[in-house]
Amino acid sequence: MRILSAIQPSGTLHLGNYFGSIKPNIEYVGKAEESFYFVVDLHALTTMQDAEQLRTYRREAVLDILACGLDPTKAVVFYQSDVPEHTELMWILSTVTPMGLLERAVSYKEKVEKGIASSVGLFTYPVLMAADILLYHADKVPVGKDQKQHVEIARDIAIKFNNAFGDTFILPEPEINAAVAVVPGTDGQKMSKSYGNTIPLFAEEKVIKSAIMGIKTDSKGATDAKDPDTCTVYQIHKLFLDASAQKTLAEEYKNGLSYGDAKKKLLETYLDYFSAMRAKRSELEQNVKYVDDVLAEGAKKASAIAKKTMEKVRHSIGL
Repeated sequence: MRILSAIQPSGTLHLGNYFGSIKPNIEYVGKAEESFYFVVDLHALTTMQDAEQLRTYRREAVLDILACGLDPTKAVVFYQSDVPEHTELMWILSTVTPMGLLERAVSYKEKVEKGIASSVGLFTYPVLMAADILLYHADKVPVGKDQKQHVEIARDIAIKFNNAFGDTFILPEPEINAAVAVVPGTDGQKMSKSYGNTIPLFAEEKVIKSAIMGIKTDSKGATDAKDPDTCTVYQIHKLFLDASAQKTLAEEYKNGLSYGDAKKKLLETYLDYFSAMRAKRSELEQNVKYVDDVLAEGAKKASAIAKKTMEKVRHSIGL
């Protein structure tokens, strides 16, 4: 079985990225025969037109996922843009992709409603994602609930291609961890860089503290009973805890834990949880050659597979 996932460097990585993508994928590594985890810097261009920022964010994304424990000897780690077959396959797939399929993409509509420019790139984002997946014949694609439709679109595109040119692509399956399908942001919506409601993974402590203390709550008094099921502070905090600890914390909320104290508890848990990872990230920042070697080796492995796929695709379509 081949597992594939990716992360977009359109800003500083945050808690939603960790629980929704990084942590689940680290757990998948070793369970699959092959694992691919790459930084989709081409996708990031749909929301970012600042060259220096993109260079910074994509480098930081690699540092973050390695610091969080992704083992590059067990997973292929690389930049999407280092494998040009991604964009070649995207164009070929776009010629069999119905407009109606993309017009039904919920993510596109939501992003435009949030003020992101309605570009051709944003509209065809699912086709590039389909190329990302199909290029490596991935069996399983771990995604958040909001990305499930994109994997389904990739399946539909693969079916269209296979029907037109013969069996070429494996039909991928989305793999969703229901427990962390959507990580709430500081405003209660899904945590997203686009919404400005994130808690960064490796920012300075004062920045993390500011984000956590700024989590929106209702107007209940300090000693009033709180409903953990509707409290964003609790919903974020429980992600770090096992079932027993979740139950204990929930009881504290019901017994009148103040929101201020609840946020302090979350901050303490947050800093403790990421302490070792923060130290590892600092080491990686000083070891430029190691990180560069990881990316170069990952691109080499990915390119070898991508080239074989494209040889078959080109032959199938008559090129």
